[in-house]
Amino acid sequence: MTLYVLLLLVGFQLKHFVADYLLQANWMVAQKGDFSKLGGYAHAGTHVVGTVIVLIIAQVAIPVLILLAAAEFAVHYLIDYTKIAYSHGISSKDDPHRFWAMHGFDQLLHHLTYAAMTFFVMLSKGILA
Repeated sequence: MTLYVLLLLVGFQLKHFVADYLLQANWMVAQKGDFSKLGGYAHAGTHVVGTVIVLIIAQVAIPVLILLAAAEFAVHYLIDYTKIAYSHGISSKDDPHRFWAMHGFDQLLHHLTYAAMTFFVMLSKGILA
């Protein structure tokens, strides 16, 4: 059980790195703060694809997988949208402390999402009572 949870969390962390830092194109970054543009949706969708892969490897039941994927899409999009809204105009050059605090808080919220997803996977498998 402990190894399963550890591997699930590591899977989510690897997925997050790939989706956030390797696959996020400049146009996605530029459009994340606008509900009418595709960038934020495409970025959240990239995360969902990675999550689905992790959940398939973890042999999560399809209904749980679908629920978690849909929840992550919405939560990931809204975390990113909110970060853009509250950090508009803040640059790493002009206000590095505030910039990195906002970036760190954004990442913390994403990682807490993965902890919650791990909890629900464990619950669905009867690992938690």
